Amino acid sequence: MALLCLILAATASAQASGSLSLPEALSAAFAQNPELAAAGREIGIAEGERRQAGLIPNPELSWEVEDTRRETRTTTVTLSQPLELGGKRGARIAVAGAGQTIAQLDLERQRNGLRADVVQAFHAALRAQTALELAQQSQALTERGLRVVQGRVTAGQSSPVEATRAQVQLAQAQAQVRRAASQRSVAYQALARLTGSPVARFDRLLATDLSPGAPPAAEALLARVEQTAEWRLAAAQVERGEASLGSEKAQRIPDLTVSLGSQYSREDRERVNVVGLSMPLPLFDRNQGNVLVAARRADQARDLRNAVELRLRSETRSALSQWATAMQEVQAYNRTILPSAQQAVDTATRGFEMGKFAFLDVLDAQRTLIEARGLYLQALASATDARAQVERLYGDLEGGL
Repeated sequence: MALLCLILAATASAQASGSLSLPEALSAAFAQNPELAAAGREIGIAEGERRQAGLIPNPELSWEVEDTRRETRTTTVTLSQPLELGGKRGARIAVAGAGQTIAQLDLERQRNGLRADVVQAFHAALRAQTALELAQQSQALTERGLRVVQGRVTAGQSSPVEATRAQVQLAQAQAQVRRAASQRSVAYQALARLTGSPVARFDRLLATDLSPGAPPAAEALLARVEQTAEWRLAAAQVERGEASLGSEKAQRIPDLTVSLGSQYSREDRERVNVVGLSMPLPLFDRNQGNVLVAARRADQARDLRNAVELRLRSETRSALSQWATAMQEVQAYNRTILPSAQQAVDTATRGFEMGKFAFLDVLDAQRTLIEARGLYLQALASATDARAQVERLYGDLEGGL
């Protein structure tokens, strides 16, 4: 409870300051996300099922009267206790215990999924925030170009057509700023929903880098496939299937009911003790159908576990390949493309101011820079989405590798 209060206090402090970092977003999501809270309820449900499975059958009290005439009636009172044979209670406990394990592993899997969703949404919002800043920079560039063109037109050094082109370029840049602002608002709202808030109470995200970093080695991750929550969950399903099969086999052995009672006869004025044993005869129903169903479900669970392992290995390789390819593109944009595009804009703008280049050269350079920035953000999105997919399967990579 104290930890939850600290988390909520830290989240409230971040929201009050108008900024949000990734650790704060994750803490808020784990503390307040309603879907994760609902998944956590399964732990209590499984505990209740485990408790119920360990209970023994209740005794039965019966009262019987023979002959309705008062002088000759015989009254019998009997207490009966069913005795479970064949290990039925232990088999039920094993099934319920496997259910507890499944509930815990499913919660872990959903925590990993929520963490990946938050990381993905945070970086998407961060890219939207960066896209807005870049759009504003592009608008500033076009405003600068318009001022230069208007000065040259006034001086009679350029055609009024170039001023019209600059105005069109500025209008397009202003429209892009509005679109970027709208996309940032949508991204902020998606992140806020994951953190359990109906509205975004922050107006800026704090992060040192847009890049998700280099991908880990495929061999290191593939060696951990059987440690993932999804694989262990599939393995737990196999264990529950085998426990269910054992429970159905135990049902083939009939239970014994022991009865103790007292019988009083008014006619003879005599009381006698009554002892009884009863047991169904398994002549026809030996639970054959349910045993067959449980056996086939256990086989099905093993097949599904194998399918999960195959899927995990395939998705791991695909995500790592996407991650590595996207990071190569990101590095190329960081090292060469973006600096060159920015330099081309600066050179074209200075050359136009000096009368060495036409305004079309400036427009082409600006369009190239804007397009390069957009492709750069797309490469970052691809790399971040790939990392989120890997962490959805393996959990926090920074803490697990």
